[in-house]
Amino acid sequence: MKVTTDKLNSNLVKDVEEISGQKVSACFQCGKCTGGCPVVWAMDVFPHQVLRYAQMGLVDELLHSKTLWICASCQTCDSRCPRGVDIPKVIEALRLTIIREKGGNYLHPKDLPARVRENAPQQGLVSAFRKYAK
Repeated sequence: MKVTTDKLNSNLVKDVEEISGQKVSACFQCGKCTGGCPVVWAMDVFPHQVLRYAQMGLVDELLHSKTLWICASCQTCDSRCPRGVDIPKVIEALRLTIIREKGGNYLHPKDLPARVRENAPQQGLVSAFRKYAK
């Protein structure tokens, strides 16, 4: 992973903050969000790392992360954040940013681990597929 001044000056943080209404730079990497996340076992980038990647403008790393599509938006991380950052809103803004830039189908049932498919609330799965699949 290489951080350059171009990446640090990218518009990603501005776009995400505008869409989510959250201050991404407020996160100081305490990791409480990650410690409480019930689906962290399936993530390739932990919730606090998502915020750090966004702060550093690491768009490509976020674009290729499965974490954005695995987050259940259960609000556990939000309730644990000492800085009041609503991480599910930030992740949702990242999803929308990616969809707007790339277009296409970003959620397929085969991408979800069997454990998630079997145990996730059906209403949540249907909502996700309506939103992120063609």
